[in-house]
Amino acid sequence: MSQKRAWQRMLSGRRLDLLDPTPVDIEVEDIAHGLAFVARWNGQTKGDFAYSVAEHSLLVETLFTRMQPSASVKWRLAALLHDAPEYVIGDMISPVKAAVGSGYGELDERLTAAIHIRFGLPATIPVAIKKQIKKADKVSARLEAEQIAGFSQSEADQIFGKLDTNLTAGLSIRLRPPLDARNEFTARHLILLEKM
Repeated sequence: MSQKRAWQRMLSGRRLDLLDPTPVDIEVEDIAHGLAFVARWNGQTKGDFAYSVAEHSLLVETLFTRMQPSASVKWRLAALLHDAPEYVIGDMISPVKAAVGSGYGELDERLTAAIHIRFGLPATIPVAIKKQIKKADKVSARLEAEQIAGFSQSEADQIFGKLDTNLTAGLSIRLRPPLDARNEFTARHLILLEKM
């Protein structure tokens, strides 16, 4: 019996082994392209375009920077890349992740480590930083829930917590073509890398 294929060909030409990913097979253009076409909320959002993981990642990095203004650039890059493995494994909403079990988490961790090493970050982010990024991620989800995912304010407050309006002042969810999100993600990644 032949072994099932566990790799994916990327647009860059790289062959990414999902079971044993290596940093040399990771390219930011592949990540940005993939994330720009992966819909958050399983695509159940208002608007003419899906709200992509690329857009979400940009928002999380902005929120993380507002929440941790003295954080080093490498942790801002980690915030931008917090969902990067989804460029190949997709975005599963939390209830689906819970139903799938530990296999998803293990795959996510392997891909995250390879991505981090590729871009000069430690394979594993310190717990304190990871928690700070998770807080920014939760604030992003709260904004998304009410602005584009059909949640009422009270329902979003109950599930995701109340918003700190000082933190989120001037921020709104942008729904735009995937290529625009891809290009902004790639540009932001380059800016952060150059500052490291």
